[in-house]
Amino acid sequence: MSLGTIPRIFDWLRRVGLAVLGRFRISENTFMAILAVAIGLLSGLCNYAFRQAIEFFHWLVIEQGMELFQISWHQWSASRWLAILFPLAGALLMIPFGLWFAKDLKFGFSSFLEQVNLRGAKIPGRTIITRGLASAITLGTGGSAGQEGPIAQIGGAVGSQFGQGFKVSGNRLKVLVACGVSGGVAATFNAPIAGVFFAQEIVLLSSFEISSFTSIVIASGMSTVVSRALIGNEIAFHIPPYQVGSHWELLLYVALGAVIGGLAAGFIDVHFRVKDLFDKLRVSRLMKPIIGALLVGFIGVGFPQVFGNGYDFMGEFLNGQGAWYLLLALILFKAIATSITLGSGLPGGLFAPVLYIGAVTGGAFGHIAQMLFPSLAIAPGSYALIGMGAFLSAATHAPMTAIFLLFEMTASYQVIVPIMLSCVVGTAISRHFKKESLDTVELAKAGIDLEAGKERNIMKSIRVDDVMTQKLETVPEGMTLRQFTEFISNTKHTNFPLLNPAGEMTGIISIQDFLGVVFEKDLMDLVVVKELATTEVTTVFGDENLDQAMRKIGYRNIEQLPVVDRQQQSRLIGIVSRRDMVSAYNKALMARSLEEEHDGSSHASA
Repeated sequence: MSLGTIPRIFDWLRRVGLAVLGRFRISENTFMAILAVAIGLLSGLCNYAFRQAIEFFHWLVIEQGMELFQISWHQWSASRWLAILFPLAGALLMIPFGLWFAKDLKFGFSSFLEQVNLRGAKIPGRTIITRGLASAITLGTGGSAGQEGPIAQIGGAVGSQFGQGFKVSGNRLKVLVACGVSGGVAATFNAPIAGVFFAQEIVLLSSFEISSFTSIVIASGMSTVVSRALIGNEIAFHIPPYQVGSHWELLLYVALGAVIGGLAAGFIDVHFRVKDLFDKLRVSRLMKPIIGALLVGFIGVGFPQVFGNGYDFMGEFLNGQGAWYLLLALILFKAIATSITLGSGLPGGLFAPVLYIGAVTGGAFGHIAQMLFPSLAIAPGSYALIGMGAFLSAATHAPMTAIFLLFEMTASYQVIVPIMLSCVVGTAISRHFKKESLDTVELAKAGIDLEAGKERNIMKSIRVDDVMTQKLETVPEGMTLRQFTEFISNTKHTNFPLLNPAGEMTGIISIQDFLGVVFEKDLMDLVVVKELATTEVTTVFGDENLDQAMRKIGYRNIEQLPVVDRQQQSRLIGIVSRRDMVSAYNKALMARSLEEEHDGSSHASA
């Protein structure tokens, strides 16, 4: 299938759908529900195809390579060093993507969230193939990453293509993208409720509307039906029945949450430090994935558990296997391997590595607690399970997704209280140290706050010194009221900064301040403006943005702000008004809208 085939398929679906809608006069909500069914079905099929692609590359590179070189993970031999070649093969296979589809590979989950929430949710259809195939190569050849982020983007692209094909409005298009995301995640874990909350908490930023929630639920359910029909009613991991030995263990789960909160904040910091190191590396962008693959290969020689999404090994940890010291080592090496994989430019997601690190953290904690408290009949596998959900919550700041994911995977009400305690404690501690989650750190560095919405982000993108006027109307602080009366008769402004003989700003006077004495004729030559002026002046710096300036104006309910030098704050360099800021915002909003329309038309023709 060529990349140009996808838009033609959606165009045919659009024509058929519009013909049906026109004949039966279907309401808008029913129309959205029908689209949600179609998106859910197609997301489930895409998830199945993505899994098959991962398994194919795993068979082609790792299984065939282990057989060819006689490599075993269970016993050491000199040939085991050849395992370095597995992720290296994936990096080499990625070169054509780096040459022809580099933009699609850079479209990570943070960019995806920005596109959905701030840039019209128009996602090109070709990413269904390019992003999916490239991620399958990374995962299948041993790259330390997850499949959930890519499948969420693939599902989101499916939803976006349906929405663009049927010309739905911006908010509705955003909902259809969320439908595709929920379908992809639900099919991956065979967990429809977790898919719904993933879309609501992470993609839609917890903005709840009953109409959108209904569509997302439908898509998630339909995708799960497709997945169960093709793969079977099995969850991603083999999990034994959840066990709790004593109610005193709840205190241990609180302690586990505290440990995980600190580790999650540390992982976020380490992950982006490694990414920054690769960004600063002065080599060809095609070489960075190769360097990253070699480094991951070296780690994998000693700790093959870091290869791929780690689902098989997670199943062992959840069953209580693995020595505590091995699990502690894997916390570090899995975090580093994941950061290197994604930081070097190899595509993949963070969801599975986060679950993995949480599982080994919980498993190690459970083994240590078992040695310290032998009378409590502690099951380390249960702590691995809770750790998995708690780390997901702490790293992504999405506790509801984590709670319902574990509930669906275990089908046990006993797990609810421990996972709630660990999630709440872990997320609170992680937020204390790191305000941003794994998915929003890069956006925050770029000055983007998804929760603020498009309007505030546009305001944040404009600096005060780009809007302020330097044609100042100031008055000397020694000017009499009579002189001031003559002065204001020839100006349209209402606020005037006061300057002393040295040219320093000492206050600000408004016409409203002057009105109280304007009829006191005897005072006109006796009182100077400084005696009526406000000396505690609200000012703004030129390098601040309009969002910060507007907050100052709104709080004080004033029309203009003096702009002062940051180093010498008594030196006036300009003045900015509410009207200037609104005008600059409107111009930027129009430019952004035209850019989104251009991008949307480019994507449609791609």
